[in-house]
Amino acid sequence: MKLEFTAVFEEVPEGYIAYVEELPGANTQGGTLDDTRANLEEAVELVLAANRLLTEERLDTRKVIREPLRISA
Repeated sequence: MKLEFTAVFEEVPEGYIAYVEELPGANTQGGTLDDTRANLEEAVELVLAANRLLTEERLDTRKVIREPLRISA
């Protein structure tokens, strides 16, 4: 499954800062645009993994149904 997000890159004196509009907490910086893109991809992966872990911990003893959610934008 492939997800698509909107990455925003802002040039600053030190290089670039970036964030994902649809995913609060997914932000980063880098010296070059290529470095910043790579850093942002990693930030998204880390935020999603952390959210999954927090949810699993919170729902540990509860009866829940988990299933894939596919969204077409």
